[in-house]
Amino acid sequence: MDYRELAGNSVSLLGYGCMRFPTNEAGEIDEPRAEKLLLRAYEQGVNYFDTAWPYHSGKSEAFVGRVLSKLDRSSYYVATKLPMFTIESLEQAKEIFNTQLEHLQTDHVDYYLLHSLDEAKWQKVLDLGILPFLEEQQRLGRIKKLGFSFHAPYGVFKRIIDYRNWDFCQIQF
Repeated sequence: MDYRELAGNSVSLLGYGCMRFPTNEAGEIDEPRAEKLLLRAYEQGVNYFDTAWPYHSGKSEAFVGRVLSKLDRSSYYVATKLPMFTIESLEQAKEIFNTQLEHLQTDHVDYYLLHSLDEAKWQKVLDLGILPFLEEQQRLGRIKKLGFSFHAPYGVFKRIIDYRNWDFCQIQF
């Protein structure tokens, strides 16, 4: 496996996206199959696992947490995202963040993203005071690297990227 530096960490060039695990007949995560896939990727050197609040109808984070909790926490990086498309208040954002830590069975998230930012969601981040909360979580060590995923025109990207010194961003092709 090849590795690259990402915000000061040696991260596998190939990350594992946890949005589309195999499913069973009921449409739920086929946990035995999905666990084999995750662990096989880890055994082959993948050390970056990317999940999010809405993946698999909200069940991906807890599944990923159960599997990764069997491994040495210092041997991998986990990324998850705050679902700005559902956030209506700062309190809701705080509740979701704390629930994410519980689901992932960890005391910190290595890479935490504001999910799927566009102009309206970015304005919501600003209006609700989401960034000061996340920056405080970063100071407390509950978020190691703070970033965002992006789905909008360049002008919006420029405003967001210039707003602060982000640790990273994820751009969709």
